[in-house]
Order: sequence, then C-alpha cells, then structure tokens
Amino acid sequence: MHLEIDRRNIRATRLQTTTSRQLIDGEVLLTLERAALTSNNVSYALSGDMLDYWGFFPAEAGWGRLPVMGFGVVTTSHHPDIEVGSRYFGFYPLGDDHVVQAKTSSGGFIDVAPWREKHAMAYRSFDRAAPTANDDAILIFRGLFLTSFLLEDFLRERENLGAKQVIITSASSKTSIALAHCVQRFSDLHVVGLTSAKNVDFTLGVGDYHTVLSYDDVRQLRNDTSIVVDMAGSPNIVADIHRHLTGCVSYSCSVGATHWDAARGGVAVPPPKPEFFFAPSQLAKRGKEWGREELNRRIADALGVFIESTTRWMTIRHTHGADAVAALYGELVAGHVEPSVGNIVSFK
Repeated sequence: MHLEIDRRNIRATRLQTTTSRQLIDGEVLLTLERAALTSNNVSYALSGDMLDYWGFFPAEAGWGRLPVMGFGVVTTSHHPDIEVGSRYFGFYPLGDDHVVQAKTSSGGFIDVAPWREKHAMAYRSFDRAAPTANDDAILIFRGLFLTSFLLEDFLRERENLGAKQVIITSASSKTSIALAHCVQRFSDLHVVGLTSAKNVDFTLGVGDYHTVLSYDDVRQLRNDTSIVVDMAGSPNIVADIHRHLTGCVSYSCSVGATHWDAARGGVAVPPPKPEFFFAPSQLAKRGKEWGREELNRRIADALGVFIESTTRWMTIRHTHGADAVAALYGELVAGHVEPSVGNIVSFK
C-alpha cells in the first residue's frame, strides 16, 4: 500500500493497494521500516512535475507517490549480492513495500530501473545502514541538512559574494535552521531569520540565528550587502526584501516552498533575479573534486555536530498506520505541525 497524491491538488490523497508480483533477476523487495515526513516532502509534492519527483516511483496517471527518506529492510532478494535482512537508507515511496532493480555499489546499491536513469545519483542510491541510536534524527535531518550544507559550501566557495549578512526566509523550518547553523559555523556572515510572528520566539531560541524578525518587520533589516535565501517559496516575501534592500542584494536564491500555496503567483521581484539552488549539482561537483569518501566524511562530521545541537529544541513524534500517516501529511500541507516537532512515520 502507498500514499498517493493528486498531482493537480496536493491536498488530495488516497491510499492505494499495490498488487504483489514475482520478482525478476536483479530485483529486491524492501519493507519500509520507518521514514521522516517533513515540510521538505511538501516541497517535493509541489515541485513534483517541475523537478520530476513524481518520476521516481511511477503511479497511475494523475497521481504521484511521495519520495521520503527512510530505512528499509530487504524481505525478498533476487540479487545474488544483496541479502535478505540487510538494511538500507535511501529514498522510498511513502508506503509499506518497494521493489528496486538493483546494481551493487560501494556501500550499497543503486536503483537502475529505466525510469530512474535520468535522476541524480543521490536520489537513487541505497546505503547499507546498521541501526543506531540516532536513526530518527538522521532520517529527519540527513536529506535537508545535505541541502543546507551544500548551499553554504556553494556560497563560501564564492566568498559569500561579498555579502555581510544572509537573510533566510521560513526561518523556523528545519532546512533553514540547518543552513543558519552551517553559516554560523563556517563563515562570519550575520545570519538573519524571517518567520511568522508566532514562530519568532521559537526560532530565536534555537540559537542558530543572530537576528530573527517577523515578515511584517522586513523594514528592520540592515541595509548591508546581503544574500537572500528563500525557503518559503513566496515571491511576495522575496519582493519585499529586495525592495527594502534595493542595491544591496548581491545574490538571491530559492530552495524550498514551505509557503507552497503562495508559490504560484505572478509577482514581479526586483533584481537580482532569484536563482534556483539544486543541491545535487553541488554534490556531484564536490564528489569529483574531493572524492566520495572525503565528501561523505565532511557531511557526516557536520551532520553529527548539527544533530547534537537539535536535542535542545526538537521533540520526535512517531506515527504508525497508513491512515494516521495520511492524516499527518494533511497536517503538514495545512501548516499545522509545530516547528519543534520531527515526525517519523511507518505504515505498520
């Protein structure tokens, strides 16, 4: 069974039973043990057609299976080098079982189904993963932290484009907090978070921002050379920032869409034109330059430091059962999940 989303209206979902079939040579069947469900996944749904997230796991026309980061256990294997009972971290469709046409790689295997060939390696790799005490936090943060780590690296590689401050929208979101953490740790930029008025106190209390303002207080931003990182996906917010900082924005980019219902309006944003930051491109670049082993070491070290810092503000909530998971997805789409909560889900 899988949770499927109406591609024309991401609020609409259904639970679709999957017909089992005999595996062919090279295929493995994994049962999704657990997965993280965050606002990042809402961004995947919103960008499903534009970035082909719906192409990861084909479904009936008009419907999409939501990619989630999870741990899965091999329950049936028709691959000689992949054992039943082995456990893997990777992208799964939100549901119970998942069939992969596998090719072994260093540390795991790759999904080599024909429809997966065009997707970035990061999205179709499954890494062998023994259980650890930090499994839940790893699921919640590894994917979104990777985006934040790579964006900070992208900016620092360009000497932060001469900026003195970075302004991050949707500052209470976990991806934004991870970016603020990385910027504070690796550069000397002044880190400013913009969030809704109700989340200002929480966001400031996280400890990764120097300044936190509500969206209504954009005019309090310092007129310094600035980088603008839009995690909200709201052109209205970006336009307000650019207007206030006319001539001071050295770089502007879009990453997420937590304010997804505001992401489709035709709003004129003053220059510079925001660019879309695609993390897999920076990942591939650094993989070639540093080597995969060194890249993974740097990411793991930085992620470990960040996860340790989140224990002071995040509570992990577990949700079990298909109906309860579907209801939680609806809460995320509606924006009703507190930023201090990290959700781990299982159809079991």
